[in-house]
Amino acid sequence: MKFIGIIPARFASSRFPGKPLIDIGGKTMIQRVYEQALKSTSLSKVTVATDDARIFEHVQSFGGSVVMTSESHQSGTDRCYEAAVKLSAEKDAVVLNIQGDEPFILPQQIDLLCSCFADEAVKIATLIKKIENESELQNPSTPKVIINKNSEAIYFSRSIIPFVRNKEVGKWLAAAVFYKHIGIYAYRMETLFEITQLEQSALEIAESLEQLRWIENGYKIKTAITQHESIAVDTPQDLEKLKGLF
Repeated sequence: MKFIGIIPARFASSRFPGKPLIDIGGKTMIQRVYEQALKSTSLSKVTVATDDARIFEHVQSFGGSVVMTSESHQSGTDRCYEAAVKLSAEKDAVVLNIQGDEPFILPQQIDLLCSCFADEAVKIATLIKKIENESELQNPSTPKVIINKNSEAIYFSRSIIPFVRNKEVGKWLAAAVFYKHIGIYAYRMETLFEITQLEQSALEIAESLEQLRWIENGYKIKTAITQHESIAVDTPQDLEKLKGLF
């Protein structure tokens, strides 16, 4: 089984235009993500999928693999599928959607996600991490997830889930286990095609979380728990926080 890592990268961003090309300690963010993905022992190929000539040329300049994709895609999942087709991904390949705004993603996290597909029944998989502090629990920008006994996602929400009855919110962490979603996905190629054909769902629109569309349509999402923290750069303020690391 082949695992293909695809890194969707758009130049246009409402919160942080040009984000893939920002400098982080002497390298652009997209180069850092690409180089981290290359360290995975599971991936047979890593490619950036973009709709912008500036990103395309930059990836080529540091020797990376890149494909140009449509400007009309509404999600990274759609962009990944087009890129996978252009790369002639085999029918039984697994495609990883690696977020282009996580410059410190660990190869161990990528390998952990790939390991989910040792089970032939798994069609889609993603990573989650236990929430350790109150600020993450309260932050609507941090999607939460609840899972069943088979480690499959039941629901994702920007609200705190599960709700802990008869406890003050500030005491919920001590009363229950909460998980946040780490936004890296993997899909079997056939399943990736299928989910790109689905129309937006009511829950997806309400929460602005694409994965709810898949759950609403009956797809199971396998989860694996990572112990490693995820550092995403969504805004210029996030970038400022990273400067202390260099």
